[in-house]
Amino acid sequence: MAADSMEIDDSLYSRQRYVLGDTAMQKMAQSSVFLSGMGGLGIEIAKNIVLAGVKTVTLHDTKQCEVWDLGINFFIRQDDVFNQRTRVEAVFPRIVELNPYVHVEKSSSTLDDNTDLSFLRKYQVRAVVRLGSAGSAHGICVRVFCDFGDDFEVSDPTGEEPKEIFIQSITQGSPGVVTCMDNRPHGLQNGQSVLFREVNGMQELNGSTRPVTVLSPHSFSIEDTSHLRPYAHGGFFALVKTPMTFSFETMEKQLWGPQVLTPDFSKPEAPLQIHAAMLALDTFQEHESQYGLNLPRSPTARCAPSSYCGTLPVNPSSQAPVNAELVRCLSRTARGALPPLAAAVGGLASQEALKALTGKFSPLQQWVGQPVHSLPVEEFSSRGDRYDGLRACIGESMCLELHKLRVFMVGCGAIGCEMLKNFAMLGVGLAKCSGEVFITDPDLIEKSNLNRQFLFRPYHIQKPKSSTAAAATLEINPELQVDAHLHKVCPATEGTYSDAFYSRLHLVVTALDNVEARRYVDSRSVSNQKALLDSGTMGTKGHTEIIVPNLTESYNSHRDPPEEEIPFCTLKSFPAVIEHTIQWARDKFESGFTQKPSTYNLFWQTHSSVEAVLQRMQSRESLEGAFQVIKLLSKRPSQWEHCIILARLKFEKYFKKKALQLLHSFPLDTRLKDGSKYTNLYVAQSRPTSYFMPHLIRHTWLLSCVSTAGMARLFAGIYNIPYSEKVEYVARVLGEVTIPEYKPSEKPIETDESAKKPDQQKLALSSEEEREAITQLEGAIAARHWLQVSPMQFEKDDDANGHMDFVASASALRARMYAIEAADRLKTKRIAGKIIPAIATSTAAVAGLVALELIKVVGGYGFESFKNCFFNLAIPVVVLTETAPVKRTHIRDNISFSIWDRWTIYGHDTFTLSDFISAVKEKYGIEPTMVVHGVKMLYVPVMPGHNKRLKLTMHKLIKPPSERRYVDLTVSFVAEADEDEDRPGPPIRYHLHRRAGGETP
Repeated sequence: MAADSMEIDDSLYSRQRYVLGDTAMQKMAQSSVFLSGMGGLGIEIAKNIVLAGVKTVTLHDTKQCEVWDLGINFFIRQDDVFNQRTRVEAVFPRIVELNPYVHVEKSSSTLDDNTDLSFLRKYQVRAVVRLGSAGSAHGICVRVFCDFGDDFEVSDPTGEEPKEIFIQSITQGSPGVVTCMDNRPHGLQNGQSVLFREVNGMQELNGSTRPVTVLSPHSFSIEDTSHLRPYAHGGFFALVKTPMTFSFETMEKQLWGPQVLTPDFSKPEAPLQIHAAMLALDTFQEHESQYGLNLPRSPTARCAPSSYCGTLPVNPSSQAPVNAELVRCLSRTARGALPPLAAAVGGLASQEALKALTGKFSPLQQWVGQPVHSLPVEEFSSRGDRYDGLRACIGESMCLELHKLRVFMVGCGAIGCEMLKNFAMLGVGLAKCSGEVFITDPDLIEKSNLNRQFLFRPYHIQKPKSSTAAAATLEINPELQVDAHLHKVCPATEGTYSDAFYSRLHLVVTALDNVEARRYVDSRSVSNQKALLDSGTMGTKGHTEIIVPNLTESYNSHRDPPEEEIPFCTLKSFPAVIEHTIQWARDKFESGFTQKPSTYNLFWQTHSSVEAVLQRMQSRESLEGAFQVIKLLSKRPSQWEHCIILARLKFEKYFKKKALQLLHSFPLDTRLKDGSKYTNLYVAQSRPTSYFMPHLIRHTWLLSCVSTAGMARLFAGIYNIPYSEKVEYVARVLGEVTIPEYKPSEKPIETDESAKKPDQQKLALSSEEEREAITQLEGAIAARHWLQVSPMQFEKDDDANGHMDFVASASALRARMYAIEAADRLKTKRIAGKIIPAIATSTAAVAGLVALELIKVVGGYGFESFKNCFFNLAIPVVVLTETAPVKRTHIRDNISFSIWDRWTIYGHDTFTLSDFISAVKEKYGIEPTMVVHGVKMLYVPVMPGHNKRLKLTMHKLIKPPSERRYVDLTVSFVAEADEDEDRPGPPIRYHLHRRAGGETP
């Protein structure tokens, strides 16, 4: 597609749109970028920017492909080196493939002091003139510099969605004081402004924006409110985002007085030390050009970069002592390239370029630099292969360890694709070295994946992620050995991913998008004492966690607070924010079009004889699922007209009768026992939608009911009924529908926020309902309407199926009832589909950071060397922290254990429970007081009959499958001699057969 006619493809950019928003996406679709240098860092930036969807990207480079490039540029192939192509010619067709909506150009013209640079004016990001970002990587050191001009306006500095905070009270005074409901923290700062909505009493505030002065974490003051009406109840406020203007200094000024970002607060001096070392390198290259980057090994040599450190006129206020070890490492490795470092910095630098294009998020001011851990000194000489750049940084021995590595990576999505690229660049798992990369992912490739999962192309859609990613990885580096699986890693697949499988591995990498799967993989890694490298992203945020046996805590050692659920009574009767109405609509879809039809089908599968069903009902026997089946039969349509009528009656029920019933049960003057207003009664503002008219074809809910994408069509879908798209026919049917008169019910409405949704399947039937049920069943059987229906699974990405139309329109109309501002379709889709915002820049950054830690794990580095990371590229902030040290649990005396410990006992066919207890006491110095296998209690002394089990063999108690060699047991001990409390110990692996050659572990 031509770039100038490009329209944003919602399915391709869906996750990224939740990060950047439509305005920023449109700006990118009209922008041009000039990128010079297709080395390791340059190709990373190019990949991320093209995936983001700018209008035009020009790639510039003058160098010819060398063998060296195979190890630093993942788009250069052996054939490109053999045919002596230029780097820009080699990467051009592969960059073009990344995104059909981006126009890519190439240039290999010389850029020097004599070049007329006026052609750069057509680019929105001019990397080499005044506006733009630039980065460089030399060996183990990197730096990024940004300059966006004197007055760069940012529309949204943080990208965070403002939270709506409910109000407890507002005083009349000068100033007025606002207190948040339930003392919830507001997170505001002095000088910020908030927008008020839906305030009762002090209604003059509604729709107005007021600056705030923070008084406490849950209260703030605003301007004079003494002249306003008294506050009554309700209302909320939200932060109003205001644009910010940033000013930048030129590189000439910043070179000698740099503003730097500090990623590692344990080494605050490091960024300035890197800056000085890199300037010394620049000066060295300028004065000793005959060396290029083939630097002398000795940092004390006259012509080494260190000899130029003392001559740099750095501003004394920002000067740090020269770090001799850093300069030594830079001197030794500057000619090399560390691909994961380029990936991490490429993610950050390309996000800065997108900020320059869109004005979205706060730009970097103005430098960031970071070294990786000091690396080995030996074996840096070139060998003329693709790993020379890597070898120059980490040495030949470390390269060989990476080649021999056997890694298991779970997940082949966005992070997985980036990790596989890093594995290929590092040579992880080479076949000739008996290394191997095992990968697994049960998912198929979808169009929305292509925006971030850069190994996939449009012709891969609906192909397996794992095998496709494996094939693409082998194109980057054919020397790898990749074994691709299609399994989910869970208890059901422990036969495949057994302890024997884990015993072959060196480490595990997760590239997952959910906590439950992470916790399971972590438990398996800890059980088998394998290092685990975990990472994740959400929009511009990312994290990495490094888990090393016997050194660090595991992923399961900490737990995030559980996600706050919306109370049932809030969803059903008292929604307060748009998230409540969206979840209500999503639940209605799940209930009406998935759960109930599935229950109906399951009932007839379980009770295939209709005569038996009737007989059991007539004899008043309970039937699982009968209530739902009867309700479905009583309303089941048999033709398109009935679907329209059913949709119209549902409209009446949801958006008129429910509101009238709430107003009947809770009049507007409802008060609590203490006489105060019932502030949670948001329905007091509700407006029953009573103006449904057949001729109002443009009405929101009418459109959703009668169009091909509406509720009537969904009913037709589950009941396998042909439907018509003729609006005239639908309007005529609607005009003839008889609406029953509303009669208030005296049934109480649930207000307890701790109450759970009742189980509809277990509701009892009255005698009258039973008789009606039998009649309905008899009629359905006679007409063969008891046959199966077709449940629907909610699919958010298919606009033709009508699922999102239903959720969006139902949510909007319910919001209208409760005077809640409706959300647009994009926000509704994100919340209803539980979509995690994502962008390629964050994905590349976390994968690069993880691969750097992988090198440290393989090198056997000490605890202090490992770094977890949290970053937010929007602000931007990057924070490196030490991993959490492993904790030891004390049992008694000198006996303790950690999560990594596992005790071992070897038995045999006649080994009794008493023998087991004695063996534990003899080997580990403490006697077990309880033994559990899974959920089965083998021995609890206080349990009746358990002491008799001491004489039974372990085989008889456990009853293991014949193929099992061992079982893992949970054992407790008395903590102290004078205590009655039992404490759990480490897991004990009981081997069912005596170990060959004796029992020595």
